[in-house]
Amino acid sequence: MNQPTDTFSELTRSLLTSCTLCPRRCGANRVEGQLGACGMPAQLMAARAALHFWEEPCLSGTSGSGTVFFTGCNLGCVFCQNHDIAARRRGVPISVERLSRVYLELQEKGAHNINLVTPTHYLPQILESLEKAKKQGLTLPIVYNCGGYEEVSSLRMLEGLIDIYLPDLKYRSSNLSARLSHCPDYFEKASLALQEMYRQTGDPQFDDKSGLMKKGMIVRHLLLPGQAGEAKRILRWLHDTFGQHIYVSIMSQYTPMPWIKENPAYSDISRQVTEAEYDRVLRFAETIGIELGFRQEGGVATESFIPPFTGEGL
Repeated sequence: MNQPTDTFSELTRSLLTSCTLCPRRCGANRVEGQLGACGMPAQLMAARAALHFWEEPCLSGTSGSGTVFFTGCNLGCVFCQNHDIAARRRGVPISVERLSRVYLELQEKGAHNINLVTPTHYLPQILESLEKAKKQGLTLPIVYNCGGYEEVSSLRMLEGLIDIYLPDLKYRSSNLSARLSHCPDYFEKASLALQEMYRQTGDPQFDDKSGLMKKGMIVRHLLLPGQAGEAKRILRWLHDTFGQHIYVSIMSQYTPMPWIKENPAYSDISRQVTEAEYDRVLRFAETIGIELGFRQEGGVATESFIPPFTGEGL
C-alpha cells in the first residue's frame, strides 16, 4: 500500500516553497517540510481511493464515483465529519505517478468519474497526475470536490482539466465562518471562487443515456442545526447569481461529532438537524424558484456517510 515518496517537480517546488495556494496564503515552505495552514507538508498523502455511492445521483450513478480522499484540509471546520483525515492527518504517502495509476484503476473498476476530495493543498501534484493519466488513457470526467474556500488564481491553473466542480458554500455570515472554520473571509473568497468555477464549466451537461453529469457545477450546502436562516441567505445568493445554470444540493447529513457534544462552546450545534428545519429550507428553495437541485431522502444524518479511511485503493 505504501508508495515511494515524491521527488518534487519544478512546478511543485515553485508553488509550495512559499505556499499561497489557498486564501490563507500561509507562505509555508512545504517542500522543506513546514506544515501549511492545511496541516500538510508538500508530500502527497491520501487516505482512500474507492468507488463511492453517497454522492449526488448524477455522480454516483449505478457503479459509483471514483473518489480519492486526500489528507489534510485548508478549512479546519470544528464539526468536520472527515476529521480523521482533515485534522488527524490519517493517510499514506503516495507519488504523483502512483496517483495517476490510481485514477486508471478506478476507471477500470467502472467508476463514472474521478472525484478529488479536499484537493486544494495538493493542486500542483494533482495537475501533474491528471496530465499523466490522461496521456495513459484516462477518459472519465474529473470532479473537483472542495470546501469552497479557494483562491481564484489557483483555480485558473485547473482550467481545461476539471469537468465538474463540486464545492461547498458553507457560510454567508463572517461571524459564523470565523467561529466554526476560523476564516471570517469565507464568503468573500468562496463567492469569487464559485463564479470562477462556473466560468470554466458553463451550464450543466449530461449523458443522454445514463443521466450522468459530464460537465457543470453542483454547489452543496450542509444545513447546520439552528441555521435555517443562514441557509436561506446562501440559497438566495446562489439563485440571484447563477439562476438555473447550476445545481444546488441541500444536505441534511450533519453529524455532531463527540468533541462537539463535549464542548459547551458548541452546544448550539451539538444535535442533528431536525426534519422540520430541513423541510423549511427546502420549501424556501422552491419558493424563490430554485429548480435544479438535490435533497437528501430518508431523514437526517447517519454515520454511514463517513467512509472508512484505511488506505484502500492506494
